[in-house]
Amino acid sequence: MGVNQMQKLLKASRPILAMLPVQIFATGMQLLSKVILNHGTFVFALMAYRHLVAALCVAPFAFFFERRNANKLSWQVLFWLFLSAFTGITAAMGLYYYGLRDTTATYATNFLNLIPVVTFVISSMLRIEKVSLKRRAGRITVVGAILCVGGVVITSVYRGKGFHIGHHDAHVNDNTNNNASNEGGRHWGRGTLLLLGSCFSYSTWFVVQVKLLKLFPSKYLATMLTCVIACIQSTLLGLCLDTNNASWKLGWDLQLLTILYSGALATAATFCLMTWAISMQGPTFPPMFNPLTLIFVGISEGIILGEEIKVGSMLGTGVMVAGLYCFLWGKTKEMKKSAHLPRATAAALAIEAATATSEPAPLPSAAVVPTASPTPNNNTPIAASDAEQGCNRTNP
Repeated sequence: MGVNQMQKLLKASRPILAMLPVQIFATGMQLLSKVILNHGTFVFALMAYRHLVAALCVAPFAFFFERRNANKLSWQVLFWLFLSAFTGITAAMGLYYYGLRDTTATYATNFLNLIPVVTFVISSMLRIEKVSLKRRAGRITVVGAILCVGGVVITSVYRGKGFHIGHHDAHVNDNTNNNASNEGGRHWGRGTLLLLGSCFSYSTWFVVQVKLLKLFPSKYLATMLTCVIACIQSTLLGLCLDTNNASWKLGWDLQLLTILYSGALATAATFCLMTWAISMQGPTFPPMFNPLTLIFVGISEGIILGEEIKVGSMLGTGVMVAGLYCFLWGKTKEMKKSAHLPRATAAALAIEAATATSEPAPLPSAAVVPTASPTPNNNTPIAASDAEQGCNRTNP
């Protein structure tokens, strides 16, 4: 009985475990991106090369597991793929990179933690997410979202005293401060507006994914096509802004490393994991883990770069983590009360082991692609036969 409960717990915890590497990839992306942007890397060239690498990384999985679904592409599906690429990559990342260049990495990371609230509001307005304030779980879900916003505000406004992690090298810290003070081109007002636009665009992407997965549940193929479309969008926009060969030239330097890292891990792997999590838990689930990126960035900067950690950052981070777990607890209880869901779907949605039931047969591969796609309303039942058909469709 204990072994069975442990197996159920592991199966039910997969959505949470899948989101942890997403935040680790994002942390590395924050550090690498800030460095190369300070050295004058052209934003749209970075995005075009990044998503070309991402498409190449996802292509083998799309070919082996979902090539039979290519004939299901239609003009409607292509429209939603175009919209997904524009909202989740071209607009969101473009605005974020320019906002990051105008501000600092820590300041820009704080805005990522507003995505859960914006996503929650948009999903509620479109009736993709339903939360009843009459229930305790619904109230705790809302409180969790509010705490996340409060944590962002505390981190951004209140600084407090600072300290260093481990051994502090004064010489390294002086160089870091001198570099920061000598950086030109800081535009906090413009950067804030750009980051807010990026936040809204990212939130829209999470909602668009629900519709896309309903029409075209081939996760790898959809991710690959999204990256290809985003690469084309970024290239065309970039050529309109800058046709200088030097802006598009690559060399054996940190820029190339950043492109390979961001394309393979921060885009390809991240999109697959996030798409999978959205199909299982809804559009609000993945962005609730964004506060972890702030923690990882703060620790990484403190250890690697010797940056000073402020008390206000720690306090705000604690509030955001509390909001994260409040939200997850509330969502877990809401899904537990969705008794009308069929067993196959309930097993994919449940987080706690006690409510997990049997799943469809696993794919004969290491794929993380789910076997059934969500409906526009997460509370709408999905037929068990549809889940079985989805499993069969993903086999070569």
